[in-house]
Amino acid sequence: MSLLENAAKTAEGVMVNGFVLSPVVEQCAGCDRVREFEGEQFCSSYPAPEKKWAAGRCNFATHVKTQVAAAAKVNPLKASKRAAKGGH
Repeated sequence: MSLLENAAKTAEGVMVNGFVLSPVVEQCAGCDRVREFEGEQFCSSYPAPEKKWAAGRCNFATHVKTQVAAAAKVNPLKASKRAAKGGH
């Protein structure tokens, strides 16, 4: 069953289960959550996609990979002992 299966065009826009959906924005292109209804594309997870992208990356985006910095964890006690010995 598609999320937009229950969609209906109203005076306010496309409505699904009481929520008015806004069309997807350019950043949504390629996301697996995009669904089409009457020639327009909408997000199947959030009614206002532009708000999800306002603060940076949409947390629902399936097409954007996050990059995690691989910082080595340093034990501060061991680091201070090494410094006291004159080691690296």
